[in-house]
Amino acid sequence: MSMSQNGRLAVRFLCLGFLLLLAPWAQAALSVVTTTTDLKSLVEAVGGNRVSVVSLAPAGSDAEDYAPRPQDLDRLRDARIIVRVGLDYDLWLDRMLRQTGNPALMRGGAGHVDSSYAIVLLEVKGAGLSDGGHSHGAGNPHYWLDPANAEIITGNIAEALVRLDPANAKHYEQRRIDFLTRLEQRIRLWQTQLAPLAGKPLLTYHNNWPYFARRFRLNFVGTIEPRSGVAPSPAALSVLIRRMRDEQVSFIVRHPQDPARDVDFLARKAGARVAILAASVGDLPQAKDYFSLFDTNVAALTAAYSESKP
Repeated sequence: MSMSQNGRLAVRFLCLGFLLLLAPWAQAALSVVTTTTDLKSLVEAVGGNRVSVVSLAPAGSDAEDYAPRPQDLDRLRDARIIVRVGLDYDLWLDRMLRQTGNPALMRGGAGHVDSSYAIVLLEVKGAGLSDGGHSHGAGNPHYWLDPANAEIITGNIAEALVRLDPANAKHYEQRRIDFLTRLEQRIRLWQTQLAPLAGKPLLTYHNNWPYFARRFRLNFVGTIEPRSGVAPSPAALSVLIRRMRDEQVSFIVRHPQDPARDVDFLARKAGARVAILAASVGDLPQAKDYFSLFDTNVAALTAAYSESKP
C-alpha cells in the first residue's frame, strides 16, 4: 500500500472517529424538567426515548408546598423544557426560573409549558389567602385527576417537544395518538367499574377530587379541612359527624399524606370506611404511572364501597 493510500485511510479513520464522538450528542434525549410526577409520566408517554425527564417534586411529596432544593436549580439550568401545573399550584418555580437566567424557560418562552392551558377549570373564584390556608383562586389545580384532561395536557406537551425537536415530530405525534387511544379505552373501563358509586355521598380530607368526581359522577358532599391547609376544629368534627349520619356517608377518602387522625376519628364515630387514594403518580407504590394512578384509585374506591355495603 502506497503512502498516499495510507494517508487517505488514516483520514477516513479520523473522520469515522469524529463522527462516532458526535453521534451521542446528535441523538441525545431532550432534557425536560417537570414540577410534578404526573407531568413527568405524561411527558414520558409522549416523548418515549427521545426525552430525559425529571420531576422536581419527588413522588410522595406535596408539590403545592414543595421547598426547592439546591440541586433543582442545576436541573433547570440543564433543561430545554420546563412543564408545570400552573394555576398558582407551583408558584415556587418562578423564582428558580429567574435564577437560571434562561429566557426560553420563562413564562412565554419557547421551552415553558403551562399544562393548564385550555383546561376547563372548576371552582374558579376570587383569589386570596385566609387563616393559614393557601389559595385556589385561579381554579382548582388538580385537573390531571380527570383522565380526559390528559388529551389537553399531552397536546401542550407535544407542541413544545415538536417546537424544540422538529426532527422527531412524527415520533411525538404517533406516541401521543397511541397513548390517547389506550387512555380512551381505560376511561370506559374505569367508568364501568365506578358506576355503582355514582351519586353515593363521600367525604374527603382535602379538596383534590372535583375533576375526578365530575368524570366519574361521584358525589363528594364535603371536605374535612374547613379551608385548604387548615385542620378542622373539634366543633367542626362534631358537625361533620352529624352530617355523615344524616346523609349516610359510608366512606371517607384521604390522600396518603393527609393526617389520618381526624379521618379515622370520623370513620369510627360514623361507622364509615376509609379509602386511601393517590392524588399523584408515586403517592402509593402501585401508582407508578398515569394509568396505574387511576387503576389504583378505582380499585381502592370499589373495595371501600364493597366493604361498606350491609
